[in-house]
This record gives sequence, C-alpha cells and structure tokens, in this order.
Amino acid sequence: MSVARTWSVALVGLEGAVVEVEADLSRQLPDFRIIGLPDKSLGEAVQRVHNACANCALALPRRRITVNLSPASLPKHGSGFDVAIAVAALATDGLLDRASVAETAHLGELGLDGRLRPVPGILPAVLAAAKARIRQVVVPVANRAEAELVSGVRVIAAAHLAEVARLHGAEVDDPELPTAPATAAPPTDPTTPDLADVIGQQDAVEALIVAAAGGHNLLMTGPPGVGKTMLARRLPGILPELDEAAALTVASIRSLSGESVTRLDRTPPFEAPHHSASIAALVGGGSRVVRPGAIARASEGVLFLDEAGEHSGGTLDALRQPLESGTITIHRAGFVATFPARFQLVLATNPCPCGNHGVRGAECICTPMAIRRYLGRLSGPLLDRIDIESSVTRVAVARTRGDVDAVTTASARERVRTARARAAARLTETPWRTNSAVSGVWLRQGPCAPAPSVRRPLDAALQRGAITLRGYDRVLRVAWSIADLAGRERLESDDIGRALYLKKGLRG
Repeated sequence: MSVARTWSVALVGLEGAVVEVEADLSRQLPDFRIIGLPDKSLGEAVQRVHNACANCALALPRRRITVNLSPASLPKHGSGFDVAIAVAALATDGLLDRASVAETAHLGELGLDGRLRPVPGILPAVLAAAKARIRQVVVPVANRAEAELVSGVRVIAAAHLAEVARLHGAEVDDPELPTAPATAAPPTDPTTPDLADVIGQQDAVEALIVAAAGGHNLLMTGPPGVGKTMLARRLPGILPELDEAAALTVASIRSLSGESVTRLDRTPPFEAPHHSASIAALVGGGSRVVRPGAIARASEGVLFLDEAGEHSGGTLDALRQPLESGTITIHRAGFVATFPARFQLVLATNPCPCGNHGVRGAECICTPMAIRRYLGRLSGPLLDRIDIESSVTRVAVARTRGDVDAVTTASARERVRTARARAAARLTETPWRTNSAVSGVWLRQGPCAPAPSVRRPLDAALQRGAITLRGYDRVLRVAWSIADLAGRERLESDDIGRALYLKKGLRG
C-alpha cells in the first residue's frame, strides 16, 4: 500500500480539531494535489513543499501524489499544514518510517529553503493534539517554548525539514541554514502600578475593591484628570492570580493573536482599545482566518473602555451579548468561531463633551442637546448590565500633600482574596464561584435568599420602576460582595442600601 498518514491541527476560533493528513502515491503522470477543503494559502503549500524538499535533498516521488485532509468537511486554512503535508508525501514511497510518521503531529510552515517557520496558534493546536491522545508533536524551533507549556506531550523542535526527516528514519545531512526568527514578544512592564498612587478618591477606591471582590462591571464618571484611568489600570493588580486553566486560555488567545508566548502569565489581562476602534477590532473577525478581538483578549481579565462617550453606539452595544453569555461567536460563510469572553467591563466617561458639566468652579460650554447625545451612547440596556456606577470628583488641594490612609494594592488584594474565598465557600454546592456569575433565581429563592424585611428597599425600587429585574439581581450580587468584604454570613439592610447606591447613585 502506498498510503502514508500523519496528523496536524485545524483551528476554528480557540478550538482545535485534529486533522488526518494522508498521502497516496498512484501510477499516473507526476502531479501534486491537495484535497479536503483547503483555502488558497493552504493550496499554495504544493509549491512550498516541492521547493523545500528539493533544497533539503529529499526527492519527492515522480508520480501523482494526492494529499487528503480529513475530515473533508472541516475548513482548513493557513500554512501550518506544510510540514505534515511534506512528511506524508515523503513517506509514500518508504523514504520515511510510516509507523513513526503516523504517531506524530506536525505543525509549522515551510520556507522554500526547507526551514520551519513559526505559525500563530501553536499552543491551542498542541492542546488539541494532547486531547486527541497524540503524544508526540513536531513544531518549529521558534515555537518550542510555547508548545512546551502543554504537559503530557513530547515536543520535538526542528529547525528545518531535513531534521524532521531524520527523526523518522531518513538518511539526510543537515543543511547549513539559519533558524527562522520567532515573533517578537510584546513589551511587558515588570512593575505593577500600586493603588496607593491614587490620591484621595476613597469612595472610588472602595467601589473598585467591591468590583474586584465579586467580578462586577464598573462605570466611572467624572471630569478629566481625576484618576479614572489610574483606577482602572490598577484593577488587575488586586484581582486574584489566574489558575492553570485560565492562564492557558489567556496564553492560547495571545498565541492566536500572533504574539510570542513563552510562559504562563498569572496576572489577569488588561485590554484598553482606543475609542476609535471598530466593531471588528472589539469583537474580532476576518474573512478567512478569524482573529480574536479585544473582547476575547480581555477574557479572564479586564476590558477598559476609556472615553466611553466617544465610542460609537454600535461598538458599545456589541458588548451586551458577551456580557450575558461569557462567549463571543463570529459567524462566517462555512464556519462558526467561538471565543471566551469572561471579562470585567470597566467604563470611564466624562459628564459631557467638554468634561465640566456639574463640576464646581468650572464652566461647561456644552448645550443640553450635546450632553444628551454624548451620554446617550451609553444605552439603557448596556447600563442595565453595569453593576456599580461610581462618581469620581476632583481632589481638594489640601489632600494632594499625601494620604496616610491610602489603600495599597497588597492590602486590597488580600481583602479581595478573602472575600472571594468566602463567596466560593458559600457557593460550594453550586456551579458558580463568584458573585457576579450567580443566577438571579438562586439569589432570590435559594438557601441564602435575603429575608423580605432585608430586601424591602430593593422591592420598592423595582415596584416604582427605578430598576429592572436584571438590575434587581445585579444589586443582590453587589450586596453579597459587600457582605463578603465585611465578613458577614447573611445579607443585611445596609448591604442592600449600599449596593443600591452603587447601582443608582449617579442617576438618582
């Protein structure tokens, strides 16, 4: 039999599907064909494989080679199949050990000189191979560190095709070729900004800690220069470190985005797209290769939209579905890609276009219509998904000399850790671990539901139309976070009152 088989991985969103790459050698005129729903870049692999094999002194059989990518109904794209196609083609006439080839997955792009070039998405691809019980994976040298983050898989890093062929039993010399360079890693700031740098703003700092304790969405409104961005950038520092699964998810999304991943970062990610960003930049997309947007890159961390009033209404409304479902789904002709979207949303906005509306001692030059249009971009359905609304005001001159009672990041992180541990213990018998994820039915009717006398102010707000039922549940979630920070086992009227103020304090 002249059929040789090996494995590769097709990525659709964050999910990888193992693809069987089988090559058949038939007694017909020399030809090289790839079937199995390849895209244009994958169809061009024929020429890359031909040249790479010739330049590595690996002769392809001079007969018809047909390479099938199975399952044929699954769309395949990109150049990451090059190495698998070359190895399967070379194994058809016995140049490579077919048994060795069949138990190995091959990932990577081929250069015309035979070098293995790095490709994005190596981490989720190796994870998919590990789930399929493939125990040996060949990757480009530049992707070695990323692939080795997956346990239970033997990672073989190769610099060129001849090295891969020798792994499978071919007798071929190593060509003297430089290693293909890796993608440059994004610059990282080794220092974490401290919450103590924020002068004054005790109410805003406390609101930030409550948001961190329960994983709540936050809106900060105030004039320019009062510290809204400072507060938002310090939120990841007070959040608990990511566990193994969450860190792998974050690293996989970064890998799909084309970033170089060399280690598992335990700090929650922080994404702050510019207000001119399009819906596609926020949600993600692409015609043939879908790349994650800011929403997916912020998963397990914080999505911060500064100058929220400057974002287009359509861009902001695109957040509504991911906030509810925790996922973002992108539909394209022929496939559907799904990315995680479990993020904390932090919005910051000025009270008006000039920023001086309602500010003591400042003159606002905006017309009432301009103010309504500016704040109207924050639609009612979006605001209904905001748990905490904090008003940030200017700091008095006397307080700029220092704040001896300033809250540090370390102390805030410890308070958040303790509160989350208390919430996790209370929710042990449920599928949830943070207050922001608890269902409304469990909050209102579960074993920890507040007594009617405790929730009376909340019932009154719902009856007069001040909040919706979704807002009712969100107030209960915030109240539980306040109680967890205070070390209480049951909700009290003060917790409900404080949560109602944090929800409706800005708009009466």
